[in-house]
Amino acid sequence: MPDLVLPRIASGNLRSDLDLTNEEAAELLTLTSQVKKTPRDYRQALQHLTLGLLFEKPSLRTRFTFEVAIRQLGGDAVVQVGRISEREPVKDVARNVERWCDAIVARTFYQETVEELARYSRKPVINALSDRYHPCQALADVFTMQERFGSLKGQRLAFVGDDFNVAHSLLITCARLGADIHVATPRGYEPKVEIVRAAESLAAQTGATVAVHHDASLAVSGAHAVYTDVWFSMGEEVNYEQRLRDFTPYRVTEELFAQARPDAIFLHCLPAKRNEETTDAMMEHPRSAVFDQAENRLHVQKALLLMLMGAAQ
Repeated sequence: MPDLVLPRIASGNLRSDLDLTNEEAAELLTLTSQVKKTPRDYRQALQHLTLGLLFEKPSLRTRFTFEVAIRQLGGDAVVQVGRISEREPVKDVARNVERWCDAIVARTFYQETVEELARYSRKPVINALSDRYHPCQALADVFTMQERFGSLKGQRLAFVGDDFNVAHSLLITCARLGADIHVATPRGYEPKVEIVRAAESLAAQTGATVAVHHDASLAVSGAHAVYTDVWFSMGEEVNYEQRLRDFTPYRVTEELFAQARPDAIFLHCLPAKRNEETTDAMMEHPRSAVFDQAENRLHVQKALLLMLMGAAQ
């Protein structure tokens, strides 16, 4: 294995997309590309290190990709499923797990849980999904776009749907890396104002455009990537009938997708409710990149673990 010089994430955590600088995000994508091309170069990079996974929500892609990532880097993983604070305070959980593991990955109902874990752990804490952010997903998404189109500068991503964690993370990450992002939601379901403002501040540095619409066609027109997500957050399926009425006009169909660029790709973070937020035909479309996204979760998270765990050795 060649000597590895790994970039660092100065904050020591990935509590949200805001923990990265513009330069660190770009370095992470560069490292992701290297890891994906030459995985053997990194197969012992995290030898003898252990990743603690604390999962309050069900998971397929996130759990598989983190467990596979750490093992392909030479380390190991321990998984605990269930409410983190069910038997003891979050701060006590953090101070136990950080004594046994070299980093903590947390998939939680609330962002506050991630923040508290990071406050009390001396080891890196990674947000694997909360109610407010999904940074690992957004990084895999922009990497997928970069693979397809080259530089992210000047690319346009259209997100059509609800203002869940994925939309928030995409706003920050796209703006940080110079990609235009247009979000289309029904009235009353817009992204959090403070997150839009943070994205606009980053966009002012990178030359990106940030826009929030109520017209899906306006957001999608001329886009390089058209993205949607489920209309009901995992474990929080409330007001089902009302939300179904509100969001049906925002379903990503072949007709809506046709308004994007001729070479546009379709993105979805999965799991998808086929024929709800999008159609079965879009999931199987020749330009659907949803399984490329899923694969790239593995490579992005390898790069993230290397920057947080490997660079600290």
